[in-house]
Amino acid sequence: MSSFIASASPTELSAPASVRLYTPEKGQRVGIVAGWGEYPTRVAQALVRERQEFVVAAIKGHADAGLADLADELRWFGVCKLGSMQRFFREKNVDRVVLAGKLFKDRILFHGLGWVEHVPDVECIRTMLRPWFSRSSSMTDDSLLGAVVQSFERREMKVVPGTDYASDLLAEEGLLTRARPARAIQADIDFGWNIAKQMGGLDIGQSISVKDRTILAVEAIEGTDACIDRTGVLCPRGNWTLVKVAKPQQDMRFDLPTIGPRTIERMIIAGGKAIAMEAGKTILIDREATIRLANRHGISIVSRTDGSAR
Repeated sequence: MSSFIASASPTELSAPASVRLYTPEKGQRVGIVAGWGEYPTRVAQALVRERQEFVVAAIKGHADAGLADLADELRWFGVCKLGSMQRFFREKNVDRVVLAGKLFKDRILFHGLGWVEHVPDVECIRTMLRPWFSRSSSMTDDSLLGAVVQSFERREMKVVPGTDYASDLLAEEGLLTRARPARAIQADIDFGWNIAKQMGGLDIGQSISVKDRTILAVEAIEGTDACIDRTGVLCPRGNWTLVKVAKPQQDMRFDLPTIGPRTIERMIIAGGKAIAMEAGKTILIDREATIRLANRHGISIVSRTDGSAR
């Protein structure tokens, strides 16, 4: 599961013209539900710059403890303590909630005792049972996170995209690196784009890897890093491409595709040669470091839209 989504200097990427910038209302307090990765930290840094009050419900085993240095208050919660998080937010007069950071769904559901090990509270059980018993739904990321959003909003806490506060994290359209994709790699990007979109539409994953117009691997519950690692094993010759896209009907409040220096490090080890991602809908963490590392190793990063796909 991707973004739900260590500290470094703020990025300098300009927001795409289509992105709506959010203007906090006076006296409003934001609550961040923080999972794994740098995204929660970047949202927190943006709130600090705007002098916006905020508190953090940090997920145990996922969130960065350094968030405590940025927030007005931070408390730790088990991933299934949804009701406890909501009581914390109500106590702190939160009326806007950001779901930021990755949750390792495979660890929660399938490792050890699974989600029972986290002792879910009553609100979590009630919320998770909604998609479970709905004939029109399933236990996909969108269904589960959508149920979480509805739970917060029933308690008059509006869930908003983290990029409303940190719009500079969204990748702009164009070639972001010095290295241009070779003709064969460009063909792989064109070939893989629509397939990746179809996979996203099925809520299976956000990424696929491609070489010579052959799909090597598809991201599922294991996440992008593991998909990259597996591709390196399947294609030891390297020079393959990672295509990472948003879902066709992407909800900007959660599960946005994300890349950063860690993604490039994995690509280097696995022999990847290019990344194609979706402009305006992909979070680019630590932009300068990501592009600098890609340039050093000759990896192309292309940010495009459905309209620019061939």
